[in-house]
Amino acid sequence: MAQSGFTKVADVGELSPGDMKSVEVGNDQILLINHEGNIYACEDICSHAYAVLSEGDINGDEIECPLHGSAFNFITGEVLTPPAEENLRTFEVRIEGEDVMVGPAKG
Repeated sequence: MAQSGFTKVADVGELSPGDMKSVEVGNDQILLINHEGNIYACEDICSHAYAVLSEGDINGDEIECPLHGSAFNFITGEVLTPPAEENLRTFEVRIEGEDVMVGPAKG
């Protein structure tokens, strides 16, 4: 049974290590990333300019914006390189059986 505030967005089998997937929950565009077997969720829109991060590249625990090259730590949301100055929101992720569940934004 789903926990309150969590929404099923994918099946675990859809995200192999190194894969990413863009999903929508309410009004939020969220990027799911399987990093070394753990699934993380952050905003899928760059905080600098409207660009879809799921079209960018993953390098370790970083996602690079395809528009201006800003890099973010997708685990913490921290902006690592300019021109972005604002961190990304990250979201709670729960695995229930084979369901990937995304909950509220952290912090």
